[in-house]
Amino acid sequence: MVAKKIVSLLSGIALAVAGSLLTDIEPPETFGAAKKIAREIHADDPLTFYCGCRYRDNRVDLASCGYQPRKSPQRASRLEWEHVVPAWVIGHQRQCWKKGGREHCTANDPAFAAAEADLHNLVPAIGEVNGDRSNFGFAMLNRKPDQYGRCRMVVDFQARKAMPREEVRGAVARIYLYMHDRYRLRMSPQDRKLYEAWNRQYPVSERERRRNQEVACQMGWGNPYVGEVGLWRCGFAGVMTSLLDGAGGVMQDGLRDALKALQQR
Repeated sequence: MVAKKIVSLLSGIALAVAGSLLTDIEPPETFGAAKKIAREIHADDPLTFYCGCRYRDNRVDLASCGYQPRKSPQRASRLEWEHVVPAWVIGHQRQCWKKGGREHCTANDPAFAAAEADLHNLVPAIGEVNGDRSNFGFAMLNRKPDQYGRCRMVVDFQARKAMPREEVRGAVARIYLYMHDRYRLRMSPQDRKLYEAWNRQYPVSERERRRNQEVACQMGWGNPYVGEVGLWRCGFAGVMTSLLDGAGGVMQDGLRDALKALQQR
């Protein structure tokens, strides 16, 4: 009987929190604001996207993933935030780019500014890799991944293409497919075929699923190619942790049981 009352109470709290979140969540309006939020989202497990190096603040631990700088040790040691779908690609499909490039688009085109600040498209990257990849598209390349030590990222400067390591190809594909749908970007049949194949071949990882939920709590929506998200979870976990920490004995056990029952609903 007590457990049922607690479940009812928790349900009310969850609905109240969810209702508040639905009205309070506002996506970042600028790339600068998005980078600050991205740092917080990735702080619990800081790994660069393309190479899997650990980092702290803005410095990359190159030895943690066996990275060898190709040309620029200074930029290689610096963490940067990369658009998986480059801002150049987004901008070149809009009129604002012809009038003044990226700065003009950011200041005068709300749709571009929203895409530029979309956290689903933002990943931590080694500065040198970010610079080398530039605005190149992704492809399967017949080249040994030996440009960056044990980092298995490949950049073909002549072909103007890049190939990410296998561990993130699925994530790359799902980001591209999401951005194409969300911002109505053009995509060649060849690229669509590649990303749909990667999406099937490389399933969503638990890390990717967790990041999708965390980003959704900041954006107000998730990437549907990754999976469903629960906006009610965004603030509810913190509320329940506080309740559990403050409760004792039988009450604490009852809260845990009630929370499990609520999560199964």
